[in-house]
Amino acid sequence: MTEDRPIRIARGKRVTIADLAREAGVSVATVDRVLNVRLPVREETAQRVHAAAHAIGYHAAGLIKQRLQQHLPHYKLGFILRKPAHDFYQDFARNIEESVSMAKSFHGLPIIEFAQSHLPRDLLPLLKDLG
Repeated sequence: MTEDRPIRIARGKRVTIADLAREAGVSVATVDRVLNVRLPVREETAQRVHAAAHAIGYHAAGLIKQRLQQHLPHYKLGFILRKPAHDFYQDFARNIEESVSMAKSFHGLPIIEFAQSHLPRDLLPLLKDLG
């Protein structure tokens, strides 16, 4: 993380909380607060700890990410696309799913339906299912 003082971990040695704190430029207590959700930590600081954990291979980087996301709002996102057999729409659907999964400000569940036509009689059941 920090270019001016890169962390050096001996090969085979497990990365410690102290190593993570040093790499993130925060105190061990701050890392503990991020890991255990003890007291509020600024979002920017928590993100920096997560990025440092990922960069140095800290064994609980996934847990830190999970802790950061647990307070995020949950949304169900519905999409109705046309022409299910066309590659463009299949790629578009995959891109929607990928983008929603990478969102950092919310948890999203993308629900993608394909309409056979643009007629209301075909769209109405899909809209009801999405609601």
